[in-house]
Amino acid sequence: MAKNIRIKQVRSGSNAIRKQRATLEALGLRHHQAEVVKEDNPAIRGMIRVVAHLVEVEEVD
Repeated sequence: MAKNIRIKQVRSGSNAIRKQRATLEALGLRHHQAEVVKEDNPAIRGMIRVVAHLVEVEEVD
């Protein structure tokens, strides 16, 4: 079974640069305090790295 990660947006992306706003949108985070659960893979980890200062990440089963 693949591991999943929960991603929660904790800071607004409105003042972020365009690439960061696009990454938040691609992750499915459209609003402040939004949460999504995604499969843990290198592509998602790379996206999280781009917006690490805007989100919190935790592993879930």
